[in-house]
Amino acid sequence: MILPTVHLNGTSRDALRLQYATASRAVGEAVLALEEAYPNARDYYVQGADAFSIASREHSARVRTLRDMRADLDRILEHVDSVGL
Repeated sequence: MILPTVHLNGTSRDALRLQYATASRAVGEAVLALEEAYPNARDYYVQGADAFSIASREHSARVRTLRDMRADLDRILEHVDSVGL
């Protein structure tokens, strides 16, 4: 992952911190909303025996993608907080 360089001619540390913290919180809220939308077997049984397990795996993959994205944003935020200027 390429991380931003905090320097005098770039975006300020405070602005970067705010941007990445805001993005991280928003993705965290998206994770919670998506977790609440977990598939219900009653919505899939008419599609066949495997439909619910497939939908569950796909849902889990979507949640994992968002969690990975939030972890990336948090790593960037930690980096911005740790570098000196």
